[in-house]
Amino acid sequence: MDKLNLDQHISNKFNEELEEARQHLMQMGGMVEQQVKNSITAIIEADSALAQEIRAKDESVNDMEMDIDEECARILALRHPAASDLRFVLAVTKAVNDLERIGDEASKIAKQAIELTENGAAPKGYIEIRHIGNLVVSMLNKALDAFARSDAELALDVLQDDKVVNMEYASAMREMVTLMMEDPRMISRALNVMWALRSLERIGDHSQNICEYVIYLVKGKDIRHKKLSKVKKAVKK
Repeated sequence: MDKLNLDQHISNKFNEELEEARQHLMQMGGMVEQQVKNSITAIIEADSALAQEIRAKDESVNDMEMDIDEECARILALRHPAASDLRFVLAVTKAVNDLERIGDEASKIAKQAIELTENGAAPKGYIEIRHIGNLVVSMLNKALDAFARSDAELALDVLQDDKVVNMEYASAMREMVTLMMEDPRMISRALNVMWALRSLERIGDHSQNICEYVIYLVKGKDIRHKKLSKVKKAVKK
């Protein structure tokens, strides 16, 4: 596992500022991960109260994103970081943006939970939501762990997991389309499930983005839009 030397500065204050940025990112990540878990529970258990709570907390996630962005801007302005320090600050600013987007997707799932509770549960789709939900929660958890530990190998694992999520998502969407064709009365509720599945797939994408920043942070290589085979070579070097 690769480690960054983010604690090797003459200024102890600079060390503290970098560590605080990392800790705040992890705090935001923990909040967002819980939001995702709760949104999955809300839709499966038809818990509209929990869904409302998720939507209310979305503003707190937005506030954390702005606070961390301001913190990173202050580091850039006052410390003029270079090399791995600069990559770290840039990776944090990008990661918090993806975490905020994940929070938005959790709020969207909560919205679908509320609508499904009001309109009646969908006859199918909840098994797929639970299954894909578990996969993307695992991806997000590993992405945050990879960032915390500067672990490019773990980040690579998440990129590979995303391929599985995409296949499961495509299969679930085909099943929902078949359901709507067989029973037009289910169209509205099936669409709610499809929107929830779409949000889960997007959460997987944002988790993948965070792992791309980890690899950039550790290896100094921008692997966005690269084939997985080339990313593997970059990580293994």
